[in-house]
Amino acid sequence: MNEPVAEAEAGASPRWGALAGVTAALAVFGAAQGLSYPLFTILMQRQGMSPALIGISAAMMPLGLILSASLVPSAVRLFGARNLAVGCAIAGALCFIAIGALQNGFAWFAIRFLIGFVINPLYVLGEVWALALAPPAQRGRVMGVFNSLMGAGYAVGPLTLTFVGTDGWPPFLIGIAGFACCAVILGLVSSSLTGFEKDGEVSGGFFFFVRTAPALLTAVLVSAAVQQSTYSLMPVFGSSFGLAAATLAALITALSMGNIVLQIPLGLAAEKVGARFMIIFCAVATGTCALLLGPLILTPFIWPLLVVMGGVGYGVYTMALVELGNRFRGSALVAGNAAFALLWGVGGIVGPPSAGALMQAIGPSGLPIVIAGLTGLLVALALYRSTHRRWA
Repeated sequence: MNEPVAEAEAGASPRWGALAGVTAALAVFGAAQGLSYPLFTILMQRQGMSPALIGISAAMMPLGLILSASLVPSAVRLFGARNLAVGCAIAGALCFIAIGALQNGFAWFAIRFLIGFVINPLYVLGEVWALALAPPAQRGRVMGVFNSLMGAGYAVGPLTLTFVGTDGWPPFLIGIAGFACCAVILGLVSSSLTGFEKDGEVSGGFFFFVRTAPALLTAVLVSAAVQQSTYSLMPVFGSSFGLAAATLAALITALSMGNIVLQIPLGLAAEKVGARFMIIFCAVATGTCALLLGPLILTPFIWPLLVVMGGVGYGVYTMALVELGNRFRGSALVAGNAAFALLWGVGGIVGPPSAGALMQAIGPSGLPIVIAGLTGLLVALALYRSTHRRWA
């Protein structure tokens, strides 16, 4: 069950058309998702909702991700991977229709939870298909391209608001179209997508991966906590040093650029030196960048630092995906990706509040301290597993 996929797929020919289709579908889906965050915040502010309520509303989607993660393997067996993915994309479009029709911030709490619940299989299956379709020797670069395009989709989504605005149906129609295109593309390439529900593999689910691959799960949790803490609190960190509002927004843009441009080089490096080593490298680099935030925040060097930090911070997750694909296949791979989704949601809920609380207690240095502490924990666990037993 946990033999490397490379051995199982050594004789398989690459299915580049299906891989391109899956990647395009998830990139379009990412654009629709990226659009939703600023759109909902702006509209809820117009309705007079407090920042606390807006924050709770934003937490509904990761809560849906967490609660649905353990159900994905069973849903794949029950409905089939292709039917589940296409159905979830359609359900996402219907949720956007409901949000646009209701225009009620309080009703959106439930709908945003549903969005998180139904999009989780898209995340899981998209990554599983990309891992399974990629030639084993090129899995690093394939996942680098996949995550770069996902990052580009998330970055493009908010930009569309500058063209269509936030009034009326136009922004919602873009989100609806994104989910609909995702469903259409997956439907068109479905004949080449592996039906993991029929492979006969058996997996113990989440707790199986806790025992078998604790370092990989820790890598996902740390990456999620670091990424979402940084994106949420970097403007607060920058404002503590007197930076202007426009500069604060540019800090986030620099982090996003790192997500987009560095995943492919990191993936290529993983093919040369191994994904396990690259997880440790990315974690060390992320912690180092975090400790340099304070000394460099008021200098021009902050911009390349943030590009690197955004890239290697998310690179921890990309490298964990590559290692997961190297070690598992079939339904075990589905279960592993579902466990990744669960830990990503947990990291997103735990990371920002912890960093925010420490910043409130000791000042802006709380953010880099939390990031460095989390990455240090990951490095320590990875080195321990490498020394005493199987690495992951």
